[in-house]
Amino acid sequence: MTAVGEAAARLAAAADSRRPCPPVRDLLPAGDINTAYAVQTALIGARTSNGATLVGWKIGLTNPKVQAQLGVDQPDFGKLLDDMACPQDTPVDHSRLLQPRIEAEIAFVLTGDLDQPGDISASAVRAAAGYAVAALEIVDSRIAGWDISIVDTVADNASSGLFVLGAAHTPLHRFDPAAVGMSMTRNGDVVSTGSGADCLGDPLTAVAWLATTARDYGQPLRAGDVILSGALGPMVPVAPGDTFRAELTGLGSVHASFTTQTQEAP
Repeated sequence: MTAVGEAAARLAAAADSRRPCPPVRDLLPAGDINTAYAVQTALIGARTSNGATLVGWKIGLTNPKVQAQLGVDQPDFGKLLDDMACPQDTPVDHSRLLQPRIEAEIAFVLTGDLDQPGDISASAVRAAAGYAVAALEIVDSRIAGWDISIVDTVADNASSGLFVLGAAHTPLHRFDPAAVGMSMTRNGDVVSTGSGADCLGDPLTAVAWLATTARDYGQPLRAGDVILSGALGPMVPVAPGDTFRAELTGLGSVHASFTTQTQEAP
C-alpha cells in the first residue's frame, strides 16, 4: 500500500470505528501539504463512491494565531458532503462524533462559478455569492487528542465533522462581512466572541484564497456550493447534551443541540 493509501486507511478506520488514531504525519513526507491533500481526496472519493454528494467547502486555519501554532502561513481547506449537513431543530447525534468542537462562521452560497484564471479576488467572490448564512461548524478530528500538524489536519479533511446553517438568507449588499460581530453561547453562557475581521481580515479574502487554491488543484468552486469561510472566534469543546447558539450581526442566529448519548465505539 502506498503512503497515501495507508494514511487514508488509518483515518477511515478511525472514523468507522469511532476510535481516534495516531497522527498520519509519520506516514507522509514531512510538511508535504500536496501529499496530505492527496490523502484527503482519497478519503472523500471513497465516501462519494458510497453515495455521498459534494455540496461545498470549508476553510480552516484562518486565524494567524492558529497558523503560528502549526507553523504554517496559509489556510487549508476541506470538502463538505451532504451527509455532514444537520438541521437546526433536530438534535445532533453526539455518537457520530469522536472529539467534537464547535465554532461560528459566515457561510456563503454561490450562484456563480469561481474558475477564472489568475488570483481570484474578493470582489469576484462578492459577485459570485448569492447570499450569506449564519453557520456553526462542528469540527472533529480522527487524530487522538487533537495531536495534529498541518499534514494531519489537511489529510483528515481539514478536521471536518458536521455543519449547521441558519434560516436567514442575507444578500451581500446588505452587510459587510469583515464588520460582522459574533457571540456564541453554550447552555446560555457566552463561550466565544469574535468578528469577521478575525477571519483573515475579511471572510471574502478567505473565500478568494480558497477559490484560487481549489481551482489550482483542479477542483474549482461552482454555483450552488456552500462555503464555510472560517471561524469568527475560538472553537469550543462539545459535550453530550450541550446547546449552542450564535448571533451574527446582520445575519441573524443559528443554533444546534446535541443528544445526551455518549460516544461508544462498537
